[in-house]
Amino acid sequence: MTAVRRAAPVLVAALLLLACAGRAGATGYRYWSFWERTGDHWTYATQGPASVRPEDGAVQGFRFTVGADSADAGRPRGTADFGTICADTPAKSGSKRVALVLDFGTPADAPSGETPPERRTVCARVPSDASTADALAAVAGPLRYDTNALLCAIAGYPHKGCGEQISADRKSTAAPESGSPESDSGPSLGLPIGVGVVALLAGAAIWQSRRRRNASG
Repeated sequence: MTAVRRAAPVLVAALLLLACAGRAGATGYRYWSFWERTGDHWTYATQGPASVRPEDGAVQGFRFTVGADSADAGRPRGTADFGTICADTPAKSGSKRVALVLDFGTPADAPSGETPPERRTVCARVPSDASTADALAAVAGPLRYDTNALLCAIAGYPHKGCGEQISADRKSTAAPESGSPESDSGPSLGLPIGVGVVALLAGAAIWQSRRRRNASG
């Protein structure tokens, strides 16, 4: 009983660590993610659409999603082929063509009271030095940005909100999409690490208690 009493404060601290570990991955954000396509693979863009200046023939994608980071963000769905998207937009001197895939996400990811529009593809013809943001503005307005230049809405969707934080419970309502890369997810490390901390600290506390008892005996 003495060992248990001495171990109790350490166990409480360990349980607090476990709770914090669980909360560390408990939130995500609702936002427009930006992607670049090479061949048949989407890559999360490392720059914002205002900084990227794609070449003629590029395929760029936007997906309204809920996620904690780039590994958790939903990719644009469906096929994305420049030849198909820009088939009716011939090349023209002094300009370039950018194929855009606009995926407005799922109802589960939509803000309360809003319904995501159907996914669409569009070919933007813009000046040769235009950015992806310029291409987007040419064919998918109205756009909405916040004061920090974060893209908040494409084609008016969503009507309000911008990068708001979402609880883990809200995020979990979105079912994985069959056949899409974002449906694959690994186990959360927060729980097993937390359990390991509890077991380790509890064992150390009991060992220390026994050591003290043997020394006093």
